Amino acid sequence: MDATGPTEQRLDDWDDISDSEFLNIPSEEISCDYHQALISETDAGCSVAFESPSVSSSSVHKAEESTEHGNVQTDEVRGLKRKNLHENRFSPMHSFLKRHLSVTLLCDQSWCEMKTVYSLLKPHVKRKDMQRAEVQMGKQIHLSRELEIQDHVPVEIQTREDTEAVKLLNMLHMIPLLEAGECVREFPVFGVQEGVFIMGVIDELKYNQKGELVLNELKTRKQNSMPSYAQDKVNCLQVGLYKLLFDGLVRGEMKKDHILNHLKLRSGQALGAGVQAYVQSIGVQTATFGELVDALLIAVSCSDLPCIDLLQIEYYHQGSRGPIGTRVAPFDEAQLRAELQGYLAYWTGQREPKGVDIEDAWKCRSCLYEQTCDWTKNRSKDSDQQSVHVS
Repeated sequence: MDATGPTEQRLDDWDDISDSEFLNIPSEEISCDYHQALISETDAGCSVAFESPSVSSSSVHKAEESTEHGNVQTDEVRGLKRKNLHENRFSPMHSFLKRHLSVTLLCDQSWCEMKTVYSLLKPHVKRKDMQRAEVQMGKQIHLSRELEIQDHVPVEIQTREDTEAVKLLNMLHMIPLLEAGECVREFPVFGVQEGVFIMGVIDELKYNQKGELVLNELKTRKQNSMPSYAQDKVNCLQVGLYKLLFDGLVRGEMKKDHILNHLKLRSGQALGAGVQAYVQSIGVQTATFGELVDALLIAVSCSDLPCIDLLQIEYYHQGSRGPIGTRVAPFDEAQLRAELQGYLAYWTGQREPKGVDIEDAWKCRSCLYEQTCDWTKNRSKDSDQQSVHVS
């Protein structure tokens, strides 16, 4: 499900809008019928619409973390605008005021780390890019498919804890559905990797005829063809990270303190009246956010849910709205963790940001930040100097 609202849509929280012309869309028709929680926000406050089985992903954190993505004009972040993007005594996590990272942001980073940094320094450019026709078309397909299978019930929220409670309640509702063999959509996942809290939302989880738990990720494409190797690699990383986070949840690796400490949430905060009404309607006995976290972690770790067996990516054509093809993504946990460790090393301040290698310089031609990118400029200077030396 998508969180929607009249205010700017966040791009780096629970949502998974991917780079270039790709956009995550809901899966094909699902047999189960349920409500799901949606979060819409106004300038005056926040209101939540519940779709119990899955949680909202796009603008969930805007009200409580508006400075985390777009409003980063603090002294620390201004420091990143120096000639060297890493001439700052703070880690990028601190400089960009981030409590967590999203799977989407990590996938963008795998495409080009410099582009990811510039998108945070220049959020207005990113917002403008998201208005492209192909992106809007993907969002329309996503929404229309979503509304075919679930209803939205608005619920008012009052605090950051209420916002997070929506996601946890949706998960609590989806777990028994999935255990019963039903298909669920927009399943939130989260976990701590290398000391960093990471969030994501799985498009679809279902069992196949072999009894395997399948993660199904759908992408729309402007072109009626399978993606290039470079984009396919990014998408395989995305589903691999989802599996890593989901498997950690069902194995009981997530702890209450991880959620409270990393996201700076209050365990004793009473749930708002709107959330409490929904809590009672689904038979959950919790009054505070901490009690809800306990209930969710017990439910997921004590469930009969297995680790994910199969990763699939389905590509759909935007024009015809027909299938293009399906990719079964490989999963090598050791390799994935090593790759993730490399990406997180930037966010924790262990290294400077890097641009693409020379063999991937073709990516720069369509980059919004090509004219201002230090990496591109330095590469051009090095190339000119080598030419002069050779001649």
